[in-house]
Amino acid sequence: MSYKTLLVHIDDSRHTSIRIALALDLARRWDAHLIGLYAVSTDTFRRSFPHENRASFAAFEAQLAERQQSAHDAFLAAAERSGHRSIEWRAPRGPALEVATLHARHADLLILGQDDPRDADSYVAPKFVGSLVLDAGRPALVIPHAATVNSPGENILVAWDGSREAARAVADALPLLKAARYVSVDIVRRAEPHSEAPVGIDVAAWLDSHGVNASFSLTPHRPGTRTGASLLARASDLHFDLIVMGAYGHSRARERVFGGVTQTMLESMTIPVLMSH
Repeated sequence: MSYKTLLVHIDDSRHTSIRIALALDLARRWDAHLIGLYAVSTDTFRRSFPHENRASFAAFEAQLAERQQSAHDAFLAAAERSGHRSIEWRAPRGPALEVATLHARHADLLILGQDDPRDADSYVAPKFVGSLVLDAGRPALVIPHAATVNSPGENILVAWDGSREAARAVADALPLLKAARYVSVDIVRRAEPHSEAPVGIDVAAWLDSHGVNASFSLTPHRPGTRTGASLLARASDLHFDLIVMGAYGHSRARERVFGGVTQTMLESMTIPVLMSH
């Protein structure tokens, strides 16, 4: 198993160049086709042209086209520097989340960026990344905005709870897990002295059948600390460079609601996280 088609989300934020460089590195690693998908919000940009007249609309369209062309040129230039030739640029029109979801469903792995509240250009749509992970049906490698990221996957922490989502994430991460130097299957829970064998042992055995030599560990629950925060603390303490986990969420009325660990990761991740739903 390998990733043969990667899709990297491109916007106008300052973090885009980091995502593109990482995506190109992964595309070379797996000899994969890389799609650069330009999808941005026009809402904030449109407010700069409040008057509904032809001249204002023309100016809006011209600046939007200029931004898109700049992103296109930067993507091609990065690919040229990397030497990777199998690339494709897409800039579909329409609601950003809808078109991104449609195009994401035809890729093996998505490379997305964590929303950065300090960079207005990183905003695409409400809960864009989490919604894309839940609706696209494809694994997503989400890159944090607050860290320098090299090619991840040397030391991987698998967050395991025995759920369908966790099982999906582990299966989707196999190409990365097989290439890793060290893999740990980890459960965060309160100590139960008379409990049965930890559920992570079975998945470690399954991984072994796929050539992944994984260890098993139980992270003690820290009083007053959320599970997601405990996972991030463990990843930091032991120098993991990637977390693999299932993503949880549902729609409540018209609002997307994420599970606690998923929400913590989307808001507070400090290393890349591969999520599947």
